Amino acid sequence: MRSPHMKTTQNISDPAAWHRTLCHINNWLAVCGDLDTTRPEIGKAQLQAWIDEGITDIIDLRGEWSDENFVATYAPEINYHYLGTHDDGGWQEDEWFEAGLNAIRTVQELGGKAVVHCHMGVNRAPSMAYRMLLDSGHDHIEALELIRDARPIAGIIYAPAAISHHLRSNGVDGLTATERKVQVRNWLNDNPVDLYWVISRIRQSES
Repeated sequence: MRSPHMKTTQNISDPAAWHRTLCHINNWLAVCGDLDTTRPEIGKAQLQAWIDEGITDIIDLRGEWSDENFVATYAPEINYHYLGTHDDGGWQEDEWFEAGLNAIRTVQELGGKAVVHCHMGVNRAPSMAYRMLLDSGHDHIEALELIRDARPIAGIIYAPAAISHHLRSNGVDGLTATERKVQVRNWLNDNPVDLYWVISRIRQSES
């Protein structure tokens, strides 16, 4: 049952259709759900579609799974970065964000384009993409809007951890840092995604 007190983000009518849709953020970054490697022919077609759309690197954030062997077999030209983490709704560690920044900076230096993905492309991947956009100079609210516009099912629940890491990494003064963290939390509260509904619809489509 859908949560009665949550509004659905504009443009979401079928969350499952967004699951494995490659969502381009800019010319060096895209966000998606995972490859469907349980059905290899579909997974291979999806992987080829990523390549056809300019993807040179995969940044996989799933602590629970890895497609490294699958990608090495069917698309050895793709650079695979495995940065697995949990999705328990808590806090993401600084080291995880640092690893993501190191990966995307390498992609940018080589003129490539990365797809950042987790399982559903709802929380971990959009949150890492948010940290990457902050690193590239985007405003902390503009970056949230860019991600949500490109991928309406993005919950971005680890954005508070991402903005905290960004502010500390750049030595932003305490008052300004507090204001920006509050602004991020307010944006998330004012622009909610019904995660229960989104995740349940994606799981239903997988069963």
